[in-house]
Amino acid sequence: MPKITFVTFDGNQTEVDAAEGTTVMENAIKNMVQGIEAECGGACACATCHVYVDDAWKDKTGTAEPMEEDMLDFAYDVKPTSRLSCQIKVTPELDGLVVHVPERQA
Repeated sequence: MPKITFVTFDGNQTEVDAAEGTTVMENAIKNMVQGIEAECGGACACATCHVYVDDAWKDKTGTAEPMEEDMLDFAYDVKPTSRLSCQIKVTPELDGLVVHVPERQA
């Protein structure tokens, strides 16, 4: 089972086991990761599951689709590695993924 590490704004780390085929957001909610709100439940209709993908993982997680890019316009402090965690599917290749949670959500 792939592992994901969530790093909160204050530096706390939470490592979770993530089932393949789920999303990074689903695993954050299931494991009560601080700072991931996911108000729309993963429908890519808000920006409250915004994360920064660690630079080492940027290529493996891919790029945002146009709909996700539109929603990122509403996110707080968007950076080049910003993604909505509801749009990142867990695959075996993402074992060890590290994402950083922003100071606050939109």
